Amino acid sequence: MNRRVQKTLKIITTAHKDVTDRLLQINPSLAAEARKILDVNKSERHIRGGLATREKYKGMHHLAL
Repeated sequence: MNRRVQKTLKIITTAHKDVTDRLLQINPSLAAEARKILDVNKSERHIRGGLATREKYKGMHHLAL
């Protein structure tokens, strides 16, 4: 894994940890709201990925033959 990818993953991991763990200690009610949003996002991300893939390959069906 190159350094840029490692740095990006570290930032994402840190942000997620801040929202899930540290915010709970600072402001529990805000942490609960954030948790709801993160859970919805997690439950819907496979749909967004599928839509992005469909959009990527839209119009390319004639090239596959």
